[in-house]
Amino acid sequence: MAGSLQADEGGDPVVGETLATTCMGCHAVEGARNAYPSYRVPKIGGQYEEYLVDALKAYRDGERPHPTMRAQAQTLTEQDMRDIAAFFAQER
Repeated sequence: MAGSLQADEGGDPVVGETLATTCMGCHAVEGARNAYPSYRVPKIGGQYEEYLVDALKAYRDGERPHPTMRAQAQTLTEQDMRDIAAFFAQER
């Protein structure tokens, strides 16, 4: 039963790829310092899906202090977060 619940809560990487175009502007650039010269933008491709969803929720809720990420996360539904996370989790 738990397996089917988890499957229902999973993200769609195809939808996530479309939603992630803004994310990729910073997170897909190797050693990104393009927009934030004093902040190293982490590469998130290949991260665990659950970790990415938790991180987006933390930005949305103000638990992680980065104003740009908070603004981005506040525009996303929880399904959007799962879809984006599914896309980045499959990237290497």
